[in-house]
Parts: sequence; C-alpha cells; structure tokens
Amino acid sequence: MQLKYLLALLPLAAALPAPSLVRRATPRTFAELSISNGTAGNAAAEAAAVFPTPADLAAVSADDLSTLQTERETAEDAETDGFDPAIAAAGGDATSLQNGKIKNKVLKLTGEVLALQIGQAQGDDNAAKIDQEQAKLDNNISLDKAVAGQASESVDFAG
Repeated sequence: MQLKYLLALLPLAAALPAPSLVRRATPRTFAELSISNGTAGNAAAEAAAVFPTPADLAAVSADDLSTLQTERETAEDAETDGFDPAIAAAGGDATSLQNGKIKNKVLKLTGEVLALQIGQAQGDDNAAKIDQEQAKLDNNISLDKAVAGQASESVDFAG
C-alpha cells in the first residue's frame, strides 16, 4: 500500500526544477562565496550549494561560465593571498585556519571541476584535466572529513 503512495509522488519529483547556475550581473565576492567559517567535515556539500551542477552542462552560457571561472579564481586568490599569509603569521596553532583553507580548496576545486565539465560538455577536450582536478578535490574532501567537528576559520580577503 505504501508503494502506491510513493508511485503517486514520482511525477511531482520529476517536475521539480533541476539545479542551475544562478545568473549574476557581477561575480560574488570572497565573503559571499566563502564556506570556510564554522565547522570542518561538510565542505563538499557546502561547496555544492555555492556551485550547484546545472542539469544541462552543454547549455551553460558563456557569461555564466565566465562568472563561475571568476568566482573560482577568487577562491584561489583567497588561498594564496589570504590563507597562506594568515597561517604563516599565526605561528604555532593555526588549526582552525588550516581547516578553513582546506574547505576553501574544496570550494575552489569544485568550481574548477564544474567549469571543466561544462567545457567538456560544450566540446572541449578536458578529460585528463578533469581527472587531475577531481583527484585533488577528492583528496581535500578526505582531509576535510578527517577533521570533522573541528573549528574552521576564514580570513578577511577583499576579493
């Protein structure tokens, strides 16, 4: 009897909108993108919420792809120009900053892999680069999960 109700809900589930990139006039700042504050352990889901995978990668516009790439570059700049100096300056105990950097790497690499997948769907030959970046992403997701529950801290970065 419960199967009957589940089958009745299937058409409703199919009618739900598929995730898509949100069109923006300008790329988001690091403060708007950042997933680094809070607690470590859920970076993959947090990054997926910032960069949802569109239902049809081949249909992503050039403008939306450019915005995605700019936002990914913002996360990368925050890593090199924000997290690295802050961790060096913190000296002995930079654990929460290191956890934040790992979460930021997950964000950056999620955006990178998504941009490469969009390019692949639109005719680029990105398979090797996707594999390479996905391996880095998987590694950083594992690092994030290994410290689940620990504090995670972002940096002030004007990007």
